[in-house]
Amino acid sequence: FDHQTVTHLTGTTSMLAAALARLDKGATLHFAAILLSFFTGTVLSGYIIQDTAFRLGRRYSAALLIESALLCVAVPLLTVNKEWGIYFTSCACGLQNAMVTTYSGTVIRTTHLSGMFTDLGIFLGHAIRGLPVDRHRLRLSLLIISAFFSGGVVGAILFRALEYATLYVPAIIVGSIAVIYALYFFYQKRTTRSCDKNNGQTNQEAIQQSI
Repeated sequence: FDHQTVTHLTGTTSMLAAALARLDKGATLHFAAILLSFFTGTVLSGYIIQDTAFRLGRRYSAALLIESALLCVAVPLLTVNKEWGIYFTSCACGLQNAMVTTYSGTVIRTTHLSGMFTDLGIFLGHAIRGLPVDRHRLRLSLLIISAFFSGGVVGAILFRALEYATLYVPAIIVGSIAVIYALYFFYQKRTTRSCDKNNGQTNQEAIQQSI
């Protein structure tokens, strides 16, 4: 939309600064709204999940469903060239980016790859120098870069046929993951309760036998 990204806030902040310098009120408000939308998504994530590290049991399903809804709402707005579509998309990206900021001690950013490429460069430098390399972080960096690149290729191909309706694809994927996670968490919780109940009954039987 208008040849600009909604995830790379470094560039958006630079364009905001340039717009402010030339006293372009419309562009200034627009870029500020993108930044605010992304930030709002991160606030939503912090409010819903209440943690910075990945942990099973957190309310990821709620966050993922909100992200899916934001992307779905953005499609008709973008189709009629409404800038609100950009803001909803940016909010979804902020929510996505903040959901899992740390995984196994590694900082994760799903909407941009500067940190991942930085890590790869550091690992290569260490390898050349003969220093030990954190293979877990290396694999994680390669996985995220590969997934990001593959998603970009698929998204560009789909956009030729579907245009902004392409956003329905990640919305469906994210929504499906939310449902799967909710079912998994419900199953795990039910299993845990059943085990606790059985253990409680076993303990009672043992006490009665000892009496």
